[in-house]
Amino acid sequence: MKILFVIIFAFLVCQANAFRPILLLGNQNLIERTCKQTPFYDLCIWSLKSNPESRDASVKKLAQIMVDSLKTKATETLDLIDELLQDGLALDPEMQKALTSCAERYNVIIRGDVPEINEALKTGDYKFAAKGANDAAIEANSCEIEFSTKSPLTDMNKVVHDVSVVAASIVKIIQTKFSF
Repeated sequence: MKILFVIIFAFLVCQANAFRPILLLGNQNLIERTCKQTPFYDLCIWSLKSNPESRDASVKKLAQIMVDSLKTKATETLDLIDELLQDGLALDPEMQKALTSCAERYNVIIRGDVPEINEALKTGDYKFAAKGANDAAIEANSCEIEFSTKSPLTDMNKVVHDVSVVAASIVKIIQTKFSF
């Protein structure tokens, strides 16, 4: 009888381990299904799969990962803006004015939009979280428009915009799931 119990227990442990890759694949499918509902699939996939926290994440956690990515990208952009402003001798007054305006916009994203999105995600106010992410996208676009000549921030503004839109799209998935 004892041997039969050991055999059954070993069989169950083996079966549980056999299903483990399916569980991981299932979450990979969650990431892919989620990203297919965003306008920037490749960016979404790359952002989420490059973050180890996404491995066992819910859709809500995937949204949080994108908000964290937004904060990182916005901070990197603000750091570049600060560098360009410190190199003031090489910049004409019009460029300095545009960069100063962009610095203000990126401070709004980092100090205003991101904390508001995070709070809204925590409290379940998904409509407000999506609005905050969309506001960040608008700020990035508005920065780009500040330049009358070629912007030195075009690529970074696009990334911040696109990450914001992906975050808003994922939040809207949650919002749709929980709206009754």
